[in-house]
Amino acid sequence: MRIGELAAVVGVTTRAVRHYHHLGLLPEPERRSNGYREYTLRHAVLLARIRRLTELGLGLAEVRDVLADDAGKDLAEVLTELDEDLARQEAAIRERRARLRALLESEGGVRAEGPVSAELAALFRDMGDPGASPMAAKDRELLALIDATAPEEERERLLGVLAGALRTPEAVERAAGAYALLDALAEAEPDDPRVEEAARELAACVPAGLVPEGAGIAGEETGEHASFLRAFFADFPPAQAEAIRRTLRIVQGGREESRRGGEAVGRG
Repeated sequence: MRIGELAAVVGVTTRAVRHYHHLGLLPEPERRSNGYREYTLRHAVLLARIRRLTELGLGLAEVRDVLADDAGKDLAEVLTELDEDLARQEAAIRERRARLRALLESEGGVRAEGPVSAELAALFRDMGDPGASPMAAKDRELLALIDATAPEEERERLLGVLAGALRTPEAVERAAGAYALLDALAEAEPDDPRVEEAARELAACVPAGLVPEGAGIAGEETGEHASFLRAFFADFPPAQAEAIRRTLRIVQGGREESRRGGEAVGRG
């Protein structure tokens, strides 16, 4: 048989046959006097076995291991390992499908910021529709980022703190008002008098537990969150960034006052 005839009989391509030759899986036949390779029935049997093994999911290195006379693993061992690997993949796929099903069937459907955790999805429902507020939309994107990247314990803590701060309709309404004040600063200068008003209103909505130590000092962010904070501020127009910096200072100042007050009570 010529290479094309062999490939047709076994149901593979001539390119695959040549690739198996190159990898040493299929020995090359001797050439006849006319220069053509002449394949035998044994070549077809071996090629068919290679095809069956690859269709089962074995990699070519594993196929070589099975076919070699001094193979470190026999076929049963290789197939057992493959079956165990497929079982792990199957379990992972079932888990992913369950998560997707929960997301698709969740109340309110799939949001633009999604997919997010069940805890954040619940928080978004409590926060209500962001409407046309660019700042509210950006805040949700930031929360989705934290939801996806923060360690589980820290993520749960942060979302719990925020959920507690927005547990009443009045708190949600006040947050919407703060977003509106920040939206109005999109084209303003950092020294605009509205910056201070927006900062104080936003600070009234932000629990101290959401603000990392070292945040809010212009150009001098410190601590493990410094790089993130610099990138965070750079994502806002100047007046909005200044308002947020002032917000963080106000929240931190309140936290320090509470700390000093607690120490005073302890000494008393």
